[in-house]
Amino acid sequence: MKTSHIFAIAVIAIAVGIIISSTGDAGTYMNFNEALEIHSKGDDRQVHVVGELKKVNGEVVGLSESPDKRSFYFMMVDKANNEQRVFHPNPIPNDLLRSEEVVIIGYYKKDTFIAKDILLKCPSKYQEEEIKV
Repeated sequence: MKTSHIFAIAVIAIAVGIIISSTGDAGTYMNFNEALEIHSKGDDRQVHVVGELKKVNGEVVGLSESPDKRSFYFMMVDKANNEQRVFHPNPIPNDLLRSEEVVIIGYYKKDTFIAKDILLKCPSKYQEEEIKV
């Protein structure tokens, strides 16, 4: 075999290895109970939990910001109606209170879920608005 063929095979093998290793990081959505079960087994990988901010009579409850406004806690309810206190080490996103759905990516630390990233689904500006005549 020529060295160019060996080099090409090596490059293809490395590319396949990278693709296979990156698919292990692709998370699926889960609820807080499933995420806690994973954590209790000693697995500290980041998981995706989808839900909503906890609301009472339409008002968000459980939101507290640090004095320096660099981090905050909030209460979230997942799709299985499990409530969980969540910590995010960054400032409150502008559209957090208007969001319809929240996806948090993170892990458990003791009894608190640490959200490294927050993805928000906000009301679409393209949705039809009700017009009253």
